[in-house]
Amino acid sequence: MQLSLLILAALAGAGAAQDFAIPGAWRKFGTTRSLQERQDLAKAAIDQMAPQFDAGPQQYKDIGYWPSASTVLSSMANFDRDTKTETYKTFVTDTLNNAFKLYKDYDQFQFNDDALWWATAAFYASRSYGDQNLLQHAIDTWNHVATFQITTDTTITGKIEPKKFKIQGTCDGVSMVGGVLWRPEADDTSVNAITTGLFMTLGGYLAQSQKDAKFKDASLSAMNWIKTALKDDKGIIRDTIHADNCERSPPNFIFTYNSGKYVEGLVALNAVTNDQSLMDEAINVAIAGMKNAPWQGDNGVITEGVSRDTNNDGVFFKSIWVRALNELFKANNDQSPIAILTHSYIDVQYNGVLDLAANGSTYSSAWNGPPQGFTTWGQAAALDVLVAAISANT
Repeated sequence: MQLSLLILAALAGAGAAQDFAIPGAWRKFGTTRSLQERQDLAKAAIDQMAPQFDAGPQQYKDIGYWPSASTVLSSMANFDRDTKTETYKTFVTDTLNNAFKLYKDYDQFQFNDDALWWATAAFYASRSYGDQNLLQHAIDTWNHVATFQITTDTTITGKIEPKKFKIQGTCDGVSMVGGVLWRPEADDTSVNAITTGLFMTLGGYLAQSQKDAKFKDASLSAMNWIKTALKDDKGIIRDTIHADNCERSPPNFIFTYNSGKYVEGLVALNAVTNDQSLMDEAINVAIAGMKNAPWQGDNGVITEGVSRDTNNDGVFFKSIWVRALNELFKANNDQSPIAILTHSYIDVQYNGVLDLAANGSTYSSAWNGPPQGFTTWGQAAALDVLVAAISANT
């Protein structure tokens, strides 16, 4: 996609409610790299991960459980989808199936979001390869986590097994219906954006594939809870509410992946319902995250999650955000204002990774640079950007 001065002028004059203008300070919001070159760069980066795979626990060394699924396996499956190949089919399907045998409901450490990261990777793989066994893994895991979603009945009884505390029906005057508890453990009170957003997104995808209203209804309920309970006045998604006493996470707990999964879920649900208000909400939150959020500098390159010497969960959040924006791009006409804006933002990250963070085919977790030697976490975090640039520049 080439951005002309005429298009830029039109975007600058877009309506006040949705400001599609591309900030002039953004660094390199386009690319001249060919499709083949973009595919080759992404594949080379993915292939650098191969020596780090540990077949025992079915995950990658130094990054742990959930990023192995949420970044590496998901990027492989989405690479094959976007390139219309089956380059990683055998490895991805074998790894996911083996992990399911090791860990019931993909839940190694008793975290519902961990289970959903792996189930989402299974769905992406089933979407790319038509694998019904992986689709069933995704369905089974979603059904398991569904037992931890707060429902109208929950607000009456105050109970979800095996929780030992009373769940509040409202917090700050807002219903808790739709929120999903972070952990199955009896004493954990957290209801958070990422678990609920993952549940919402996977449910939206399953509603598309299964034509079963339970997926749609539960996911719409999850969406409504995030929108009413966690979205701040800038359009950014906050992190956690505790179900026992309504205590909130600090205001500075603002992370890319919370907004990312919410946006991706809205796109998935819009495809099921054809409800334009869902797409409008996705667009508004995406714009807020690209232009008004604290996680990028004036040049537009994301600064969140930099860890040069040790692995840190926050390293991987930004890749989930970029993936979500790519799904939003794909769901809109590629000359629409939101597609042009998301394409441009993705290319800002892409060029940051390639120009500032690259050391050959390996990448730093600091997308503003400087480059460094290979780390599993830096490499894994870059994969979604490299894969997104394949389709976001068509």
